[in-house]
Amino acid sequence: MLRAENIYKCFGALQVTRDVSLKIPIGIRHAIIGPNGAGKTTLFNLLAGELTPDAGRILIDGQDVTAYAPDRRARRGLSRSFQKNSLFLNGTVRENLMLADIVTQRYGFHFWSRLSDNRRARDKTSAVAEQVGLADLLERGVSELSYGAQRQLEVGLALMGTPKVLLLDEPTSGMSPEETGRMLQLIDELPRDMAVLLIEHDMDLVFSHADRITVLNYGEILMEGTPQQVRGSDIVHETYLGGKAAH
Repeated sequence: MLRAENIYKCFGALQVTRDVSLKIPIGIRHAIIGPNGAGKTTLFNLLAGELTPDAGRILIDGQDVTAYAPDRRARRGLSRSFQKNSLFLNGTVRENLMLADIVTQRYGFHFWSRLSDNRRARDKTSAVAEQVGLADLLERGVSELSYGAQRQLEVGLALMGTPKVLLLDEPTSGMSPEETGRMLQLIDELPRDMAVLLIEHDMDLVFSHADRITVLNYGEILMEGTPQQVRGSDIVHETYLGGKAAH
């Protein structure tokens, strides 16, 4: 569903992504881990179209989207959440989801129609709010939500386009254990016709919820494998997790 082939990216003399290739099949929950500065967020920005690779290509469902801007990639089926919330704090939960629907459906210029009269938009908004656990908070101002609920809404915005591929950038960052539990349940219950790629620092979360893991170090792939393979790798432990793997 998502493929990156031999991706390179430099900022001046600094090479931040070096020959990175990924294959994310439909239904897979794939995690990217690595120390700070490993190039994880840069890779996400390349996949989402916010940065252009110096070499290599990116495909969504077989379509080469390397030259596509983020909005065109979104229409091809790729959505993302951000490490820091990018919400409209002066709006309600419903208004935030409706605005995401305007973008994904491209009817923002139909100024003669009332969005609130669009039944499809209302139904989609209610369904996504239910999906991310915010159905009872649709009329609540976003600024009044807890941090965890705001993170849930961030995922909701990404889901409004019914993506084929969902990128989650540290979805549990800054959350309490209770909020983390709700977010994990949300991720676990995402449809299996969607590929999910996430960056995450919580190793317990990664090893218990990911199907596959890619380990980045200094912009290169150190290894890729199942959670069991990564947990048992001496080189991963020495480079990132600390100490030796238990065999």
